[in-house]
Amino acid sequence: MKISVELTLSPLQDDFEPAIINFIKAMRSSGFRVLENPLSTQVYGDYDELMGFLTSEMKTALNAIDNGLIHMKIVKTDRSDYEPHF
Repeated sequence: MKISVELTLSPLQDDFEPAIINFIKAMRSSGFRVLENPLSTQVYGDYDELMGFLTSEMKTALNAIDNGLIHMKIVKTDRSDYEPHF
């Protein structure tokens, strides 16, 4: 099953940029299709493969910060080619 995942890492600390940069770099080097914008990162792939990868990387990201949250949305389809038609 193909999925689309939107992620936002929000470290709740003064020195927040390194944790976000490292998280995005991990997404980029994953081999999955990754799209970024200023507010979130979208990752696209097979459910089992992607969720296994994300579970590991989210744990790494949370271990690297004192306090924070990860906001995640999952859509059951590959929406990487979405273009608005209006």
